[in-house]
Amino acid sequence: MTEYTVFIDRDGVINHDSDAYIKHPDEFHFISKSPEAVALLSAGGFQVILITNQSAVGRGMISESTLDAILKKMSLGVEQAGGRIKDIFFCPHTPDQGCDCRKPEPGMILQAMKRHNIDLKKAFMIGDSAKDIECGKNAGCAQTILVKTGNGKKALVALTEKGIAPDFIAKDLYEAACWITANFPFDNTDS
Repeated sequence: MTEYTVFIDRDGVINHDSDAYIKHPDEFHFISKSPEAVALLSAGGFQVILITNQSAVGRGMISESTLDAILKKMSLGVEQAGGRIKDIFFCPHTPDQGCDCRKPEPGMILQAMKRHNIDLKKAFMIGDSAKDIECGKNAGCAQTILVKTGNGKKALVALTEKGIAPDFIAKDLYEAACWITANFPFDNTDS
């Protein structure tokens, strides 16, 4: 399998984040050009997979059916822009539950790898938090990209303190998608 994979975090990357959590589809609002960013990746031959911590479920703030409705709104917006999210993995656990799927643990990426036969040497992780970048590195992704939207600026400070550097820092998801498609052009000659 020669396909490149782009793992993307949700809150603060695709949509505007909230300290009060996104608890209803009406609270989900795309960051400018994020649906177009996914469309750019899809058109470039990259498979896009969402990797997101959703502890609001574990905290009893929203049900899985409400989360599903929010994710459907997101997927529909991406499809309307011409993009496709191949799969969605979410961790419903709270930080104190000690699971192996909550970022920075690599569990969700490893689940995706098994389900879709992903070569992590051809995988990217895009996020706005230190946890996202650490997750990508812990899983063995080839490239990690920090976006400055959401918590990106705080994350850069936290990563610097830990001596961890993302492979690229982008203004937003669209700039990240432009960087990926320009530097890793899809080549289907060996598939």
